[in-house]
Amino acid sequence: QVQLVESGGGLVQPGGSLRLSCAASVRIFSINAMGWYRQAPGKERELVAVIGSGGSRTYADSVKGRFTVSRDIAKNTVYLQMNSLKPEDTAVYYCKIDSMTGDYWGQGTQVTVSS
Repeated sequence: QVQLVESGGGLVQPGGSLRLSCAASVRIFSINAMGWYRQAPGKERELVAVIGSGGSRTYADSVKGRFTVSRDIAKNTVYLQMNSLKPEDTAVYYCKIDSMTGDYWGQGTQVTVSS
């Protein structure tokens, strides 16, 4: 059974940086996309960043220029480098892998931006 294990969340001051990682427990074939979503209290889950099978990247307008999504296909791992963090980035961040065999979600990792 596929599990996505996230790490790297935590508490950071405004303007700081964090790097999230998400690794699959087993090799996943025929990946269409790998990415990150987030859900803040009282809000719906939203797309943060996604990287397609060809390497194209899509970002939410709110994170463009601050966040960078990357991947290591051989390790079935996706990363999210978050710079210049703002209090409004506070949320639970979830990774997701879309593949021909199914869509898989991580358990979520809390990111809190506060002074």
